[in-house]
Amino acid sequence: MFEIGWSELLLIAVVALIAIGPRELPTVLRTLGQWTSKLRRMASEFQSQFQEAMREAELADLKKQVDDMTSQAQSYANFDPVSEVRRELESTQQQIETAMVDTAGAAAPSPPVAPATDVAAPSSATPAPAPADADAAKPDGKPA
Repeated sequence: MFEIGWSELLLIAVVALIAIGPRELPTVLRTLGQWTSKLRRMASEFQSQFQEAMREAELADLKKQVDDMTSQAQSYANFDPVSEVRRELESTQQQIETAMVDTAGAAAPSPPVAPATDVAAPSSATPAPAPADADAAKPDGKPA
């Protein structure tokens, strides 16, 4: 804070001794000590009040966290999976019903279409194999 060395303190003491005098110097030093102690007490009191305010702020944050955790734990304690599933199913059913009503009102239903029947030849029939070589097809086996 203050950078006062021994040489500065000695200079201040000499000036105080000359200015105040040797008879009044002890009372001035005692008064100066009392003021210094008062200042130190006030500083420590301010610091302790500041620390207390910080602790209260931390406690308020901790209390808020504990309250949040408590409410969350209570919601878990009241958790009923069957009612949750039932509620989800009912809402989904309502969504489907409203969607069906909306689509039925928007477009008239078309008549059902009969499936088409194929009268073509079965695909399992295979054509007769063609001869691989025209010369091999002759009965005498001679080339033409």
